[in-house]
Amino acid sequence: MTSELRAQPGEAQPGEAWVRDEGQGAGGGQGAPVVHPGRHRRAPEARSSYREVFAIGEFRALWSAQVLSFAGDQFAQVAIAILVYGRTHSPFLTALAYALTYLPPIAGGPLLSGLADLFPRRRVMIVCDLFRVGTVGLMAIPSMPLAALCALLFCTVLTGVPFSSARAALMPDVLPGDTFVLGSAIGNITYQASQILGFVAGAAVVAVLDPHKTLGIDAATFAVSAVILAAGVRSRPAPARAGGTRASLWSVSADGVRIVFGSRLLLTLLLFGWLAGFYIVPEGLAAPYARSLHGNTLTVGLLMAAVPLGMVIGAFLLGRVAAPSARIRMMGWLAVLSCAPLIGSAWSPPLWAVLALWTLAGAGGAYQLAAAAAFVRALRPDTRARAFGVAQSGLYAVQGLGILAGGAAAQLIGAPLAVGLAGLVGLTAATMLATSWTHLRGRLIQARPNGPESP
Repeated sequence: MTSELRAQPGEAQPGEAWVRDEGQGAGGGQGAPVVHPGRHRRAPEARSSYREVFAIGEFRALWSAQVLSFAGDQFAQVAIAILVYGRTHSPFLTALAYALTYLPPIAGGPLLSGLADLFPRRRVMIVCDLFRVGTVGLMAIPSMPLAALCALLFCTVLTGVPFSSARAALMPDVLPGDTFVLGSAIGNITYQASQILGFVAGAAVVAVLDPHKTLGIDAATFAVSAVILAAGVRSRPAPARAGGTRASLWSVSADGVRIVFGSRLLLTLLLFGWLAGFYIVPEGLAAPYARSLHGNTLTVGLLMAAVPLGMVIGAFLLGRVAAPSARIRMMGWLAVLSCAPLIGSAWSPPLWAVLALWTLAGAGGAYQLAAAAAFVRALRPDTRARAFGVAQSGLYAVQGLGILAGGAAAQLIGAPLAVGLAGLVGLTAATMLATSWTHLRGRLIQARPNGPESP
């Protein structure tokens, strides 16, 4: 978004004191947004390009650190799976080790994300990177017991929570105006591309080296990331606090919950994000779905890559083609698109049709960019991290629950029907949210000035 958001006088919802103000509202005071009557009379919206985003040095540093982190994490996930299975020959323990990459953000997200609202965000990111150098470095020791390996993995993933919250809170300061949405699109494309390519590349690295050396490489990526952040990101003070006093971490975490669930706008955007719990089901059921198609390992890989590939395409097009206000208007329709194609899976179409349907659903999931941007930009700078932590933890939780529910349904009715059912329930939820969004989006669009936002 290119403006800050506020409720008009008399419309404040509980907790919206934490939402950013934008002047004096409709009363015409200084800073009030100018609303042009009639859509045809609005001034043209300023749109940014991907080249403008990469021209910002601080963003290049943040993005480079993100790429290193994603690459190292993908290598580590493959290495841990091979290492645990090689020691135990237990599919359950191997799956349990993989599940440890989902549990920490759910357990500690709302609490630790508040660190980025208490301390300088660049410092939080650097400290988190250095901590992970130590934990992953210890994991690389060949004689490390399995229990200690799992504990270190848990701590490593848990440390990523305040890192991600600090990065998300810092991004609007680094990327003003519409560049923030494009920067978010680049981050999403980078993540999805790492999902598509990372496991293959990670398996190749582990095959050439061994799991312990691969973990050593992962530790090195965190060290390089810390150096890049220290050299390429400007030092900023900690967010200003009301009354100049430092709140406790517990109170900051409680504030995060109150902020998000006390505002109708933020809660709606949050629920848009949590729709991912429905369209992630195909990824979780890729193996049994491939079996229903009488496919092989390659079929599983193609099915797992379909939704991420669609999101890469959708994110690029949404950021490149759509105007800022158009992204907000399209959110409801794209959310519906993220679930509706999955219903076709229930009829067990041929592989090419399944891939097309799942890729289309992934493209619809690109609405998450507009929802995430609106969510972060709607918050005051000093509350971004704590609210983002709540959203991130909930997202991990609904994704995990979605995969579990999909697996339970597939056990009873088969993978094709389970994916179709997830699409149907998700379509119902998305339609309800889209209807609600129609009444909220006007305030968001009308509050946008024509010029870029001042940092």
